[in-house]
Amino acid sequence: MSQTIPVRKGEEIDVDVISKYLFSNLNDLPKNTLEIEQFSAGSSNLTYVIKCGEWQGVLRRPPFGPLPPKAHDMEREYEVLRKLSTVFPLVPKPYILCRDKEVIGAPFYIMERVEGVTLEDDPHAENNLTIEDKQHISNLMVDAMVELHNVDYKKAGLENIGYTNGFIERQLKNWVARNHKYKIEDIPEVDNIIKWLESHVPKPQQPTLIHNDFKINNVLFSDDLREVNAILDWEMATIGDPLFDLGTTLSYWFEENDSDLIKGSLRMPTAQPGFISRREFLDKYSKKTGRDVSSFKFYMILSYFKIAVAMLQIYYRYATGQTKDPRFKGAHKSAKNLMIYAESLVHNKDI
Repeated sequence: MSQTIPVRKGEEIDVDVISKYLFSNLNDLPKNTLEIEQFSAGSSNLTYVIKCGEWQGVLRRPPFGPLPPKAHDMEREYEVLRKLSTVFPLVPKPYILCRDKEVIGAPFYIMERVEGVTLEDDPHAENNLTIEDKQHISNLMVDAMVELHNVDYKKAGLENIGYTNGFIERQLKNWVARNHKYKIEDIPEVDNIIKWLESHVPKPQQPTLIHNDFKINNVLFSDDLREVNAILDWEMATIGDPLFDLGTTLSYWFEENDSDLIKGSLRMPTAQPGFISRREFLDKYSKKTGRDVSSFKFYMILSYFKIAVAMLQIYYRYATGQTKDPRFKGAHKSAKNLMIYAESLVHNKDI
């Protein structure tokens, strides 16, 4: 998984409290002293590694401060993992859910720690990839997304985690409303983006299970980078339009000659020779699934708009003192750059 760091100030978990809870509720835990560290990546739910002798687990809890209604729902996330793990091998298995806010101040759950590497957190691996490595990783990503979208979510009992009717229209309305709530300055390009999106809503795709944040730094590879060990961060998983999911993936899939507006706002390792292009990724996905991707520009523009608004929300948390994480200090500038880039796509023929 991601690299760990000492727990950030203001995001501590009481070791004695969590020790008492775990020893009371998890069987076969070795009688060792617990150690807690925090994963360095991630900007939404807080994720910690708990070490107890040879045993390791991962604890997930919501961020501190006021939360939007229905956001950061630990019980929902736990249930998604519990049910999905019965039909899809690329998810960490959850161990236990704690609904009691009194234990650590918020609901939380604990899941297995899957071993492996992410390219974002392994500079040696990222900087020493061969062309063949990059091609293989690219194909692994395509295949993992295809496999995810082929999951029989009804067999897993997940049909009630989303509302499929009017999915795209609802997503667009939601993100437009969030933009109005969290914007800190008027960005001229935003009105053009919204008008274009509202007038180009595509015909809905057959719904599938979607991850909603499927990007290369949420994928855990084997140490030799030949296989996918797990897909991480399932907090936004739902049932919806698979191209909405793919839009998120490809909005983070940078190319070597991409604009600094996006490469300077979202760091991803694919912006180097050898990784397949967005168009190649899209064509491979379409060939494997048979899905019509002719309206895919809409999904790309919506995705960049969505990511920009999410950055505004993150900056709001930083500006109001809900987090002191220095990574979020420049989030509003990155959001503005993404809005400018998204608006430029309106006038481009390709993605």
